[in-house]
Amino acid sequence: MRPIAQPTTQTDPQIRRGMPMSLLSRLFLAVAALLMIAVGLTTVLLQRFPQQALLLTLSVSALMLLLAMVILRSQLHPMLQLFRAMSGTVISYQDGDYSFGLHWPRNDELADLVDAHNALGNVLREQRLDLVQRELLLDTMLQNTPVAMLLISHRGPIVFANIAARQLLNQGRKLEGHSLQLILQQVSPSLREALEKGGDGLFSTQAIVPAGVQKNEEAGAPADDAEEEIYHLSRRNFSLNGRQHELLLLRQLTVELRRQEVQTWKKVIRVISHELNNSLAPVASLARSASELVKRGKTERLPEILNTIEERALHLESFIHGYARFAKLPTPRLEQVKWNELISNLQAHTSFTLLGSTPEHSSRFDIAQMEQALLNLLKNAHESGSAAEDVTLTVRPMQDLLRIDVMDKGSGMSETVMSNALVPFYSTKRSGTGLGLALAREIIEAHGGRITLSNREGGGLMVSLILPG
Repeated sequence: MRPIAQPTTQTDPQIRRGMPMSLLSRLFLAVAALLMIAVGLTTVLLQRFPQQALLLTLSVSALMLLLAMVILRSQLHPMLQLFRAMSGTVISYQDGDYSFGLHWPRNDELADLVDAHNALGNVLREQRLDLVQRELLLDTMLQNTPVAMLLISHRGPIVFANIAARQLLNQGRKLEGHSLQLILQQVSPSLREALEKGGDGLFSTQAIVPAGVQKNEEAGAPADDAEEEIYHLSRRNFSLNGRQHELLLLRQLTVELRRQEVQTWKKVIRVISHELNNSLAPVASLARSASELVKRGKTERLPEILNTIEERALHLESFIHGYARFAKLPTPRLEQVKWNELISNLQAHTSFTLLGSTPEHSSRFDIAQMEQALLNLLKNAHESGSAAEDVTLTVRPMQDLLRIDVMDKGSGMSETVMSNALVPFYSTKRSGTGLGLALAREIIEAHGGRITLSNREGGGLMVSLILPG
């Protein structure tokens, strides 16, 4: 009845050889059998040798003690083997090998222990297989994603790099185990500068030429015509196995940005074509009419025609001026500005109601650009159909941020209009340029903030500017 460590199979733990018998029952039967044998043997010997009672008693006791030791050893030896086998399977579990289980032929308490041990092994084996499948799936996804991934231990070598990272940094060769500083010596200066600088951001670098493909300069093309790729770099720090690690993600954005650039150019061309057509078509028609009137000698309507032509030309000039101002927005010149000063400047140009008080502390921004952005928003509020007294402005501090709300009680915006309201040159007004909100967004984002639009309950629109405090 030796316990066996063998590859685990799915068996019914209730199927055993022999009848159920506990360890205590087996020990009780063994002791009872020894006592019966001792009493019987002593009785028989005393009947034959009554004069040697003491000697016979001692001899039978010694024999029973020896027999008890043999029986006890025969019972304990399989248990000790079972415990040694169980210790071996536990070591196998620690090594990640869950293929071995135990077999115990008796139907007692140790059989229940073996069943529990084997059930634990089955659960661990299933979890291990599931984990291996998950790791395989995750590794396949990480290796084949177009995002270059680098995992670097703190002040140590590269721990993990996927295929995209190897192609970007080491011409497809292995990166694990190498120092990032040494790898950066062989990449382009812009890529090296972006990785060494720290923080998230966009950067551009020359496109990687696959092995075996002739470079532009070798093919006769100028080196300046080398195609550039745009990447977004993000960094995340976390603790893994008690050590600090840094995860670098480099995502190529060239295709997405070019697609957006093409769409933007299409919108720009559409708007410019629309404006040019609206201005030049009437001018051409009026010019022909003026020519006919001159031929007929009827010049009394010429001043009216010329005034209309001048009006359309001024509108076109205003549109081109607005486009140039949007395209050439300078970098903000930040300075400490008091809010009372800014509000006074705004009130000198347009009317609005200031709700609440302004912050007592000053803020850092370009006062000229901020005035331009807020004047555009207040102008839109007045043109929304709202009454002048319902155009309001509030300035509120929010923790480390500052919020400016420009509100009106006009008609608000539909979903379609709101989704396109911040797009340059998009306008629902007949004479609008579509640059007011777009220019305001450019100014606010240049100051590190953001702009949001929302319809108000009861009608009207609220434009919110969130700025750093």
